[in-house]
Amino acid sequence: MFNAVSEAERDAITVIVFIGTFFVAVGIGRSLKRSAGVRLGLLFRLFSLILAFYAAIAVYGVHASWRHHVGAVVILLSTVLVVALINRYVWDLYFEKKRQTPIPHFLREVVGGIIFLIVLLFVLSYGYHAETQLKGLLAGSGVVAIILGFAGQNLFAGIIGGISIQINRPYKVGDWLQVHERFAEVMEINWRSTRLRTNDNIYLDIPNNEMVSHEIVNLHYPTEVHAMRIRVGVEYKNPPTLVKDALFRAASTADGVLAQPKTKVFLVDFAESAVIYEIKYYMGNHSRINEINDAVRTNVWYELKRQGITIPFPIRTLQVERKAARPIQEDQTEALSILREEPLFGCLSDEQLNHLVKQARLNYFGRGEPVIEEGAAGDSMFVLLRGAANVSISKNGSTIQVATLGAGDCFGEMSLLTGEPRSATVRADGDCYVMEIGKPVMAEVLRGAPGCLEQLSELLAQRKMETEGIVKEAKLTDEQALKERQYSATFLHRLRTFFQL
Repeated sequence: MFNAVSEAERDAITVIVFIGTFFVAVGIGRSLKRSAGVRLGLLFRLFSLILAFYAAIAVYGVHASWRHHVGAVVILLSTVLVVALINRYVWDLYFEKKRQTPIPHFLREVVGGIIFLIVLLFVLSYGYHAETQLKGLLAGSGVVAIILGFAGQNLFAGIIGGISIQINRPYKVGDWLQVHERFAEVMEINWRSTRLRTNDNIYLDIPNNEMVSHEIVNLHYPTEVHAMRIRVGVEYKNPPTLVKDALFRAASTADGVLAQPKTKVFLVDFAESAVIYEIKYYMGNHSRINEINDAVRTNVWYELKRQGITIPFPIRTLQVERKAARPIQEDQTEALSILREEPLFGCLSDEQLNHLVKQARLNYFGRGEPVIEEGAAGDSMFVLLRGAANVSISKNGSTIQVATLGAGDCFGEMSLLTGEPRSATVRADGDCYVMEIGKPVMAEVLRGAPGCLEQLSELLAQRKMETEGIVKEAKLTDEQALKERQYSATFLHRLRTFFQL
């Protein structure tokens, strides 16, 4: 009777242990899911069930050989909980949430597989060490592991490099890197390699272990703004200050070059055939490097041409000019005919106009270059001999195009005659050839024709009234006539003061 009761109690205790262990394990899993978001699936429930079964047979006192197999399965399935905790606390909370570092799904699976493999080797080594066949299997698997290790060396090196990149974050998608002699944009960072794209739409797939083993030059860290350098050689006869100023103007006005930080020019070398200068300018996104370099070099050519600064040929090069240039006299004759049609110069004689033209400067401007800029100081006017230009003004923070100039048009007269700042920006629409008439030449001509001052002041007064919407009619009202006389007197005073007459 006593033995029967003890057997029944033992059965009851076994059932209680089985049910209790199962529900405790499942309850822990649900608690982790609700409180910390740990994702536990069907394998964890299987682990809980087998764990409860193992606890029950242990309490019941089963000592059969298969009990060790059940324990081994429990230990192997426990890796489900370990991997889930690592996924949540290490990958999700630490790397992705705290460090803002995305972890590839493949990497999670690799780490989980490694953990399972370690536990499996532990179980086989200590749970089945007496089985000779199993030892042979382990030895064979060791040989296979060595072979796979050599075969997958680069693969795992790439994965480890990818982990290093994800942790340290030396670059991100969208950054521009200098890889050896190439510049390329980061398009994708995966578990094995980094994919980049050059300006020529050529894709590079570089293993991550090679990326981390070489110097990484990130042009977009910490911001996109970075400096680039271009070298230019000029003849020895040109003063360095003059050359530096010309190169600064050329690079500063190039499309895509940032106003801040400012462009800098350095004299870097005295070479065999030229003095070498280096232009350091700043740009934003590196994807426009080809266009910006082109704009800088183009502006440099035109600015040096205007300043009479020559980019020399190599000493050993023989230059033969076969095509005769257009005579300057033809350009001067063309400008003379244009000025004769300009009312402002109607008071000057042919001799005075001829002197004005001969003393003027002839300059080239390339497409997109500003000839004059709104708000800038000026004391000269221009005659557009060839090409076209656009006239624009700034209003409410935007640029508005107001006119287009062609061959034969004049602009900048008010700055020449009164020294007023430029009222608009004139930018070359293509290659432009212009004649610039400066204040010293105009002052010399006006000293020989003092009567022109009154005629010029009257013409300027009429233009000012026209800009105010007062159209010249057959007869002005008394108020309009008074205003015209006041404007004329004001301009006359300004002309005499500006030209010191």
